[in-house]
Amino acid sequence: MLSVLVAATLSSCGGGADIVSTPVENIDSVPLKVSELTENEKHTWGHLDLVKDTIPGMSVEKAYAEIIKNRKGQSVIVAVIDSGIDIEHEDLDGVLWTNEDEIPGNGIDDDNNGYVDDIHGWNFLGDAYDEQLEYVRILASGDTSNPDYARAKEEYDKEYQETVGRKAQYDQIYEQVKNADETISKHLGKENYTKEDVEAIDSEDEAITKAISVMNFMYGNGFEDTKVALNSIKEGVDYFTDKLNYNLNKDFNGRTTGDNPNDLSDVGYGNANVLPSEKGESHGTHVAGIIAAERGNGKGVDGVANNVKIMSLRAVPNGDEYDKDIALAIRYAVDNGALIINGSFGKYYSPHSDWVRDAIAYASSKDVVFVNAAGNEGIDLDQKECYPNDQVNNGPEVSTSFITVGALEPKYGANMLAGFSNYGKINVDVFAPGAKIYSTTPENEYDTKGGTSMAAPAVAGVAALIRSYYPKLSAAQVKQIIMDSGLALSTKVVVGGDTNNVKPIGDLTKSGKIVNAYNALIMADQLSK
Repeated sequence: MLSVLVAATLSSCGGGADIVSTPVENIDSVPLKVSELTENEKHTWGHLDLVKDTIPGMSVEKAYAEIIKNRKGQSVIVAVIDSGIDIEHEDLDGVLWTNEDEIPGNGIDDDNNGYVDDIHGWNFLGDAYDEQLEYVRILASGDTSNPDYARAKEEYDKEYQETVGRKAQYDQIYEQVKNADETISKHLGKENYTKEDVEAIDSEDEAITKAISVMNFMYGNGFEDTKVALNSIKEGVDYFTDKLNYNLNKDFNGRTTGDNPNDLSDVGYGNANVLPSEKGESHGTHVAGIIAAERGNGKGVDGVANNVKIMSLRAVPNGDEYDKDIALAIRYAVDNGALIINGSFGKYYSPHSDWVRDAIAYASSKDVVFVNAAGNEGIDLDQKECYPNDQVNNGPEVSTSFITVGALEPKYGANMLAGFSNYGKINVDVFAPGAKIYSTTPENEYDTKGGTSMAAPAVAGVAALIRSYYPKLSAAQVKQIIMDSGLALSTKVVVGGDTNNVKPIGDLTKSGKIVNAYNALIMADQLSK
């Protein structure tokens, strides 16, 4: 299970010659990391090196130290199609794309691109954020002739009941912990107390002993701080509340832009405000930081790539995105100079998937790399279609530069594949760090989040490095380099979080590899010559 040959001789992208990168290492001779990650390792693990650190990162720091050094690359525009991005963040304000052909705030479309005052990108959602899931929209339409209607109804009935139950469960847990916290605080005479304070309580009062029992249960589940536990549980309450009120509410309509979402020619809607609508809308900011948070400024976190300008395209709501918004956002990115697009979103119903697929093909034809998150349901995408994608029913791909990315955990071995990560020998190209990723969040803050949403921007960052330092390489070559230059591991891993489902990690993606920035730059250097 632990036998693997790391960073061996790599095959070139059609060049014919072998490319030697990292010296051959046998991970069996390196002790596996069994200690807890340090605070610094937790914040940077995606940049670390498997051989040196025994953590399956992308060898980003090694690439900077040994390959990039003080070289100057070209600036690369990376479009982030996501929720709003806090472009005023201390770690992002220096890496923003600015439309030099547009005069800020004059209410005129100076560059005649169809978007007024689009200085840092475009907001296709307008003032809205909450939205239904796509299959709920199908049910809300009442069109029983829709081929997806019956499947959507079956899924809705199951999901709705499960969500009601989960919300009730979280409500109950929150009230129990909240009441226990108030009881313990009153007994100790202070709001902030420690686990040791609780253990030292000696009382036969029934209310206090019950509160202690609740606290011990909380401590046993990894929460050492009561306030942190309450905030975490409250997030769960809010999540399931929003899901019932908006995502699964057939009577809710979050669209406020005044356009027809089923008419691709009805354009010009939205506005130029690419900021989040609220602090909790943090997904896009987190993704942007993974790609390009300012390196070496002594703040928060370093992005994978330097020389990046982030173009913000707000098109992903709290719910499922509209196909029209995504298709137009892709075309906006391509037409306004983006060389890479990151798409950390997805869904399993897509009434206008052809619009999005056409836009993906357009991006490929214009030499743009599109990096796509595989999804977080722990399923085989060769068996279930997820959108966006660049093919139909596992058929021919419409793009040579569309990369789908699954997620890794910060641990080498059987649990290296994130339990939530989708996979697929046909439809997932590579794996990259995606679980427990530390990055930027709104209002100059930082947080740890996990998902294939975090793995995709890690790879977008590697693509940006290649395009910055080897600008003559095509988008198709960049994709092939990322796939060919990764580490080909034979490690058997738990798949989909199911301990009864164990497979070689190499059998779960098209490339059979995990992304490695160091090797990618070496291959790019050889191929560019």
